[in-house]
Amino acid sequence: MVCIRSFHRRALLCAALGFAAGAQAHQLRPWMATRPAPPLSLSDLDGKTWELPALQGRAVLLNFWATWCEPCVEEMPSLEAMAKRHWADPLVVLTVNYQETEPGIRRFLERVPLTLPVLLDRDGSATKAWTPRVFPTTVMIDRNGRPRQQIVGAVNWAGNEARQWVHDLLASGSTRT
Repeated sequence: MVCIRSFHRRALLCAALGFAAGAQAHQLRPWMATRPAPPLSLSDLDGKTWELPALQGRAVLLNFWATWCEPCVEEMPSLEAMAKRHWADPLVVLTVNYQETEPGIRRFLERVPLTLPVLLDRDGSATKAWTPRVFPTTVMIDRNGRPRQQIVGAVNWAGNEARQWVHDLLASGSTRT
């Protein structure tokens, strides 16, 4: 399932996708090789700034989401469990919240506990640069800092398909010296 920011489009799309509850709810899209990685410099809820160059040598999953997006909320537990499964691997899982207030996000996190870093995309510019503005969207970035794929829509990160994506991501793009 996916959600789109525009209220009317979001309501129609989410309603339509509700009928496909058992169907594949995501689409895997390759990142165009000619498209460079957009810059990313965002602060998290604790004030720490995250930048992609500082994460080089580790694979990165950037999960773009919003509290009003039901598929995003449904995806969070399996995303967090996947990150915990890979705690010893060179993998960083970051969630990027789209244009919501800190107090609103914190209230949400009281209801839906999440230990993953929540980065604040206050003006929406990171989301616009990295995604088709469909939520959730996860961008898989290799250990050299190159985006490899976008996953548009909710994913069961405990499923075999997602496990294979993460395995392949960790195996690809080994760091250069």
